[in-house]
Amino acid sequence: MRLDKFISRQLGVSRAIAGRELRAQRVTVDGNVVKDGAFKLQPEHQVAFDGNPLIQQSGPRYFMLNKPQGYVCATEDPDHPTILYFLDEPVAHELHAAGRLDIDTTGLVLMTDDGQWSHRITSPRHHCDKTYRVTLESPLAEDVAHQFAEGVELNGEKAPTRPAQLEVITPTEVLLTISEGRYHQVKRMFAAVGNHVVALHRERIGAIELDPELGPGEYRPLTEEEIASVGLPPR
Repeated sequence: MRLDKFISRQLGVSRAIAGRELRAQRVTVDGNVVKDGAFKLQPEHQVAFDGNPLIQQSGPRYFMLNKPQGYVCATEDPDHPTILYFLDEPVAHELHAAGRLDIDTTGLVLMTDDGQWSHRITSPRHHCDKTYRVTLESPLAEDVAHQFAEGVELNGEKAPTRPAQLEVITPTEVLLTISEGRYHQVKRMFAAVGNHVVALHRERIGAIELDPELGPGEYRPLTEEEIASVGLPPR
């Protein structure tokens, strides 16, 4: 990779600004100042900016994050803090959420820079199951599980939802598993049966479950088994 492209990615700046920083002698390779943006970086090179090491990535990255309320699943947002705030990783701005959550929804978010991998989660044709813990305003009606299993009509949409599985924990707390990702789908499904969601927490995507050791705002790399499970049915 060209040195100016590497600096651009690492600092999250344009190639032109990266070239300016190089000319200002702020970049070293193996301890030597390099001003030539066309310099060809090799994997063994040690790069630093103002004396701070910049790490070369050796491959795609995969993380799970326990998202708290009040953060949006975006790389940048003019009005709200983003989940990148929690990721202490090089070039974190190149990571994206494989399946977003609303600002007030908590729980499992998968972060990666592997577009093909995330596509297998988000593409409608793959029908990746996602499980949510839902807290309701009113006790659940007796026939809701059957309605969700048959599919319900959402306001403003012609096609009913795909069959969903509902597990009752208490009269006002349930686990809902869906295989779609329509806009505000869980909240709209309960609205369609006359109820209101007061809290929503995602616990599982495919076979990947939120690590119970992760507190709100904490994250960890995915295991090789978790990475490989994407695209496969849950066990």
